[in-house]
Amino acid sequence: MKLVLASHNQGKLAELRAILEPAVADLELIGYDGPEPVEDGVSYLENALIKARAAAKHTGLPAIADDSGLAVEILGGSPGIFSARWAGGRDNVENRRLLLKQLGDVKPEHRGAAFVCTIALVDGDDEISFTGFWAGSIGFEERGNNGHGYDPVFVPSGFEVTAAELEPEVKNALSHRAEAVSQLISYLNA
Repeated sequence: MKLVLASHNQGKLAELRAILEPAVADLELIGYDGPEPVEDGVSYLENALIKARAAAKHTGLPAIADDSGLAVEILGGSPGIFSARWAGGRDNVENRRLLLKQLGDVKPEHRGAAFVCTIALVDGDDEISFTGFWAGSIGFEERGNNGHGYDPVFVPSGFEVTAAELEPEVKNALSHRAEAVSQLISYLNA
């Protein structure tokens, strides 16, 4: 079975290929070279579906896409779907700085957060989604070099280090994306 990843990100394609192809018999994950749709949904699911639908329509093959972000409880779930552009652009450092400034001296017990990842699978008229969560909290400063985005300020539940201080293998086994991909694998193997 051929499955299209609705992303132009070759790194993401290689990463998901390495996870999915050995786990799902006769699966070939291929890249997408079609037009990128405007992600104007108001949820992770809507944005993932927009991308997966566009890739499925363009290629005529089943397609998957994901959308993810950071949800901070005291900010009502923000930055959420706006995580990548929270400070106005696509600058991870500025996004983290703004978040830390917004939380200021908020006490540790009120800094709860979770990474969220939703994967949408579109196969003809069938649409299904898988959502993973990685619970934790927002620290008071940036720490660590093993990661990107909000990893240097996100402290996973059960740890005293940030996601950026974890070894990549540990992070990748526990993350929101790992949980969503695991659900996708179970579905494809059913």
